[in-house]
Amino acid sequence: MKRLFVLLQYLLPQHALSAAMYRLARWENPLWTRTLIRVFSQAFRVNLNEAEVASPGDFRSFNAFFTRALKYGARPLDATPDGLTSPADGMISQSGRIEDGLILQAKGHRYDVATLLGGDEDGLAELFRDGSFVTIYLSPRDYHRLHMPATGRLRQMIYVPGQLFSVNAATTELVPGLFARNERVVAVFDTDNGPMALVLVGAIFVGSIETVWQGEITPRRSPREIQRWRYAEAMTLEKGAEMGRFNMGSTIVALFGGKNVAWDSDTRSGKSVRCGGRLGLWR
Repeated sequence: MKRLFVLLQYLLPQHALSAAMYRLARWENPLWTRTLIRVFSQAFRVNLNEAEVASPGDFRSFNAFFTRALKYGARPLDATPDGLTSPADGMISQSGRIEDGLILQAKGHRYDVATLLGGDEDGLAELFRDGSFVTIYLSPRDYHRLHMPATGRLRQMIYVPGQLFSVNAATTELVPGLFARNERVVAVFDTDNGPMALVLVGAIFVGSIETVWQGEITPRRSPREIQRWRYAEAMTLEKGAEMGRFNMGSTIVALFGGKNVAWDSDTRSGKSVRCGGRLGLWR
């Protein structure tokens, strides 16, 4: 069944279906929006009590519900000195060391850092060649805003076009180089402890990806080629600050350069995490 599901992914018009979902999620019809939110919340056991807006009838669209803000204090930020925190709610898919420029996707599958980052222009991929990584999958029920795991100064952003396979256990196991094949947005930061990259990976039905400094990056109708934004005046985002969001869910891959990170013993595959919770320490 898993192989049949993955085969179907190759055959589906991924971008056309995602474009349809983009429009549907933004349809501002009160009855449709209220009904869909209630059905979705019950199906995925969404906790609306922690949201700033808790009533399904108060969201103007399904997308507004999906990207909802939380009440102050709903995601306390770990205050450990030199601690690295989770950029998202979700489940850890994999974590560990980047070995000779390769990242573990699943048992028997690794993919290349340079491909993930859209190439090695300016030696960017080389900065992470022997670094550390953590991959976090966001389920439909999770909070879908993304936050900084450490304070960083924005260096550049890269849009990398690609496919839109769904991101789940089956595709992670059976689609080689999944995260380096799907459409993605890469945000590269300098921190006091070395370079950091946050890779926002798209998937089928992910209507769009946004950053707080650039707004909506995807869907990108033209040109569908690698694009780079370099920032002469570095903007600093503090640890815990919002940096972007998924309009519908997906996966974030966080990369850290050098041998500067020590993951906590429980930062491993299968662990559920909450945004702002500690994952490890800068050495």
